[in-house]
Amino acid sequence: MRGIIFVLATLLAYVHGIRFYLEPNSLKCLKEEVQPNVLVAGEYEVSVTPGVKTEYIIRDTKGDILSRKDDIPHGKKLKFSFVTETYDTFEICFMANAMQSSFSGNTKQVKQEIYLITKRGIEAKNYEVIGEAANLKPSEVELKRLEDLSEAIVQDFARMRKNEEEMRDTNEATNTRVLYFSIFSMCWLVVLSIWQLLYLRRFFKAKKLIE
Repeated sequence: MRGIIFVLATLLAYVHGIRFYLEPNSLKCLKEEVQPNVLVAGEYEVSVTPGVKTEYIIRDTKGDILSRKDDIPHGKKLKFSFVTETYDTFEICFMANAMQSSFSGNTKQVKQEIYLITKRGIEAKNYEVIGEAANLKPSEVELKRLEDLSEAIVQDFARMRKNEEEMRDTNEATNTRVLYFSIFSMCWLVVLSIWQLLYLRRFFKAKKLIE
């Protein structure tokens, strides 16, 4: 039983870490799909790069800003978090702007290292803080985590069932359309064959090739 719970927790819990380089006066974006009512938390760190101002912005497909910071302190680990309202794809963009006063040939060659880790679902929740706020015992905190995990599993199975029903309905509708199109094509071919037969019969009679 524990093995099954562990596998399901691994599938439901999402942790994504990435490290990349950003050149001055450039932009890099990452996109992720998220289900509705899901907590998304992240932690990022920007390497120390003199003469470069770094900022980030998180937006959804509608262009609404979920989180942003205009001047990121270099060399410090910072965090962000937000809760999704609907199924959507959010975009995380990091921008590096070289300041004019420090813009030189050396600055052009410096690449800024950015480390980003994102969590969502139960992995994004800090159960230690939740336990301290609610004065829960360690066993109660673990039960709370298992309760959230069970709820996430139920919601995930409900989503999978809904997606399966939608795919089944789509397949049935497609099969029905294909059947009607096939019947229409066969009827049209029969009509064309009869018309061609009658036309040739009249043509050969006009040429007196047949009686």
